[in-house]
Amino acid sequence: MSDFLLVLGNKRYSSWSLRGYLALKFAGIDFKEEVIPLFEEGTHAKIQSFASDAPPRVPLLLKDNLVVWDTLSIMEYAAENSNTGSLWPEDSAARAYARSVVAEMHAGFVALRSHIPMNLSRDDAYQPLLEDVQADIDRIFFIWENCRRQYASGGPYLFGRLSMADAAFAPVVSRLKSRSVPVTEICEEYCKAVWDLPAFAEWREAAAREPWIIDQ
Repeated sequence: MSDFLLVLGNKRYSSWSLRGYLALKFAGIDFKEEVIPLFEEGTHAKIQSFASDAPPRVPLLLKDNLVVWDTLSIMEYAAENSNTGSLWPEDSAARAYARSVVAEMHAGFVALRSHIPMNLSRDDAYQPLLEDVQADIDRIFFIWENCRRQYASGGPYLFGRLSMADAAFAPVVSRLKSRSVPVTEICEEYCKAVWDLPAFAEWREAAAREPWIIDQ
């Protein structure tokens, strides 16, 4: 194939797909996309029809002989091939910290993922959260506030300029908003900056047009 193809899950629900999508958008990499509805009979087969040697998960990035099936790998590939400049902090210490918090987001926060899945059509009134869910959120707030205090002079994002860290945490912004979770002033400003990203707005508009509803 001559163009990049990004295979995605439902935009209303697929937080991993959102991260891969934002990574490519941030990097200015043109791509086509194929959305495959999740949790349906044949979903796995449809995904593997694009790359039989990859696990049946989304997102999946393809071009010619390139097959990238892990979200973090897609983010790294996008950063390495960015047309918009560096998408990791230039300073080595900041870059190491950014990679650390992205890795933590990639592998952790199980309670948050389990109890507040991404759902862009949900807008509930706040209700007290389970202790382990609140602990995950408190840790995320600590990361956000620490980053913003150190790097606010460079711009409105976690490390000042837009970076892969913002792609990693964008679905969290949606999760918090869907349950009206109270946030600190610093975190509220950061959430607004991410929510207002043009690429995120495009994603939400596309999600609103999708016909698929998943009961959770």
